[in-house]
Amino acid sequence: MTTTSGGGTFEAATGDGPPLPEAEAERRAREVRTALEGLLQIRRLTNGRVGDPRALPADWERGRPVRAVALVLEAGGLAPSSLDTTGTRTGTGYRVRSGDRPGTAVVEWLGPPGSGAAQEEATALTACVSALARLGWEALLYRGPRGRRFLEVEPFTH
Repeated sequence: MTTTSGGGTFEAATGDGPPLPEAEAERRAREVRTALEGLLQIRRLTNGRVGDPRALPADWERGRPVRAVALVLEAGGLAPSSLDTTGTRTGTGYRVRSGDRPGTAVVEWLGPPGSGAAQEEATALTACVSALARLGWEALLYRGPRGRRFLEVEPFTH
């Protein structure tokens, strides 16, 4: 999508990666802003029929909903969850994964055991819905196993 200041490829945080060191927060925020600006430029160039580039996801995003949704959430100031090297969840935040239907993503609010993530999920997922709607994504709230809430996300189709 975009290169990072370290020379690698930018990857939006899906919530299944390592925690970001606090010392890297400012650099990461710049990279996220740059990636979002790039995404909006893709929309301007490819969604010519739509005046506002924030209104509809581009075909590029529709083909990569997990990456696109994760970028929108991260750019919206929401915190991703995180995992340590053993795969144990260490941070509370959003997690984006592929949906059951093509072109969809699922957003969950997860955290380590005892973190209170389950109690936060209604408020946190509502914030996710707002961030996604501002950039052309529709999110429907569902209840899954054990009553945990999650969002099914797909692009608006105006």
